[in-house]
Amino acid sequence: MVDRPLLSLRAALIFLLALLTGGAASGLTAVAGEDIARSLLAGLAAAGLAVPFFDRLIAPEGSAAQPSPAAGADTVEEESRG
Repeated sequence: MVDRPLLSLRAALIFLLALLTGGAASGLTAVAGEDIARSLLAGLAAAGLAVPFFDRLIAPEGSAAQPSPAAGADTVEEESRG
């Protein structure tokens, strides 16, 4: 028995967004008047490029957003002056 899911929530979201991107590209290409083969190729290409895009866009699980050091340094300097 497997106690863990096959895909993590992050991976499932990335693949879902890539599938939606590919479907939208394929549909728009078909509406533009291209034949089915070109529409499918455009959709596959868009989905293939969407996976690394969404992989970088969506933060890995367990990582919190860190404020930039420069933003924190300004507030520390202002507090020490006053």
